[in-house]
Amino acid sequence: MQVPTIETERLRLRAHRHEDFPACAAMWADPEVTKYIGGKPSNEQQTWTNFLSYAGHWQLLGFGYWAIETKDTHEFAGEAGFADFKRGLAPSMSDVPEIGFALASKFHGRGIATEAARAALSWSDRHFASPRTVCLIHPLNVASQKVVEKCGYTVFARGDFNNRPLLFLERLATRP
Repeated sequence: MQVPTIETERLRLRAHRHEDFPACAAMWADPEVTKYIGGKPSNEQQTWTNFLSYAGHWQLLGFGYWAIETKDTHEFAGEAGFADFKRGLAPSMSDVPEIGFALASKFHGRGIATEAARAALSWSDRHFASPRTVCLIHPLNVASQKVVEKCGYTVFARGDFNNRPLLFLERLATRP
């Protein structure tokens, strides 16, 4: 499947390109970015495996992650989208698209995550058969909680994954 391109006022959500990898690897190696996502920076090999899985999600499932590019400077700002990580957490999370997003530190605090998440959700509302999507957020990650709350997610459970506390959130689509 070809990855659709989505444009917002400031952003372009598009397929990852090979030339995005250095910026992507730098983002995932940044302790500020990974503080609440896994808890430790990723090495180049781990990031490369994830980078390749983005294309695999689109090819096998018809959804995945987009690279977030700023329209004004054409910089790689981060990524957002949906995945099925097969976490085996709970039946309520199985086979349900899980939204996620991460931004390079220099793009934090500008509303980019909210803009990208809303664009991704608008796409999912038109393309997913099931109206439900989920996400996982560390309870101390207040910034990400605010993003998903603005997008209509609510907490339905609390739990742990990899010995880290998590909030389990869900959203039902607004059908066009």
